[in-house]
Amino acid sequence: MGPKRTYRNLIRHHHLTAFRTVVKETDLHVQANKRLTTETRESILSHRATIESFIDQYPEFASSLVPLTFKTPVPPIIADMLQAGLRAGVGPMAAVAGAIAAHVGADLLMYSSEIIIENGGDVFLQTHQPVTIGIFANQSVLNLRLGVEVLCDNRPLSVCTSSGTFGHSHSQGKADAVTVFSSSCPLADAAATAIGNTVQTKFDIDAALEFGKHIKGVKGLVVIKDDKAGMWGDIKIVRL
Repeated sequence: MGPKRTYRNLIRHHHLTAFRTVVKETDLHVQANKRLTTETRESILSHRATIESFIDQYPEFASSLVPLTFKTPVPPIIADMLQAGLRAGVGPMAAVAGAIAAHVGADLLMYSSEIIIENGGDVFLQTHQPVTIGIFANQSVLNLRLGVEVLCDNRPLSVCTSSGTFGHSHSQGKADAVTVFSSSCPLADAAATAIGNTVQTKFDIDAALEFGKHIKGVKGLVVIKDDKAGMWGDIKIVRL
């Protein structure tokens, strides 16, 4: 995988079995009570097919950078992406990685009581014990030096990170990392993008935190730019 995926080694939960499943552009790192490669692949294929079919019918779903609404009923994963986009003020595809992580995670919880899924910096997890997740901040001097300790209490939780200086995701900002905590993985993904769009320099961090904490469903966030980091919410920061 090379250095681009080194942050995956910073999701610490030692008693789970780790494996990787790749389907087209979807590249999941999964930790579960047992290896679930077949089940993971089938779940990815199912949810990707739903999204791809919807895009074939409504091409604007894939291209819009602003929220969309549809009057007709839509599949659950599409509804989650639309709702996340509406709350964060971005297009629905800003939530696609988080949505896939969440829906695959929900499927795998039928086979494993604990699940951690990482999808391009977006993490869905439900565990019995605390998990430490490192924050990949690319060019910042704080890169891989800070992490968050997450306690799920056996309920789904999501930690999603967006960067304006690393990765393939579209960003109008230049934050090295925006990490968002939420019970909804699609929302955390979309909110990380929206908050990141507001950061051009380290002097924008305070305003970004103020913006992010008013997005409904956001429980906490970390914004990193250059040598400065700002935090809000009930989160526990740890040194790596």
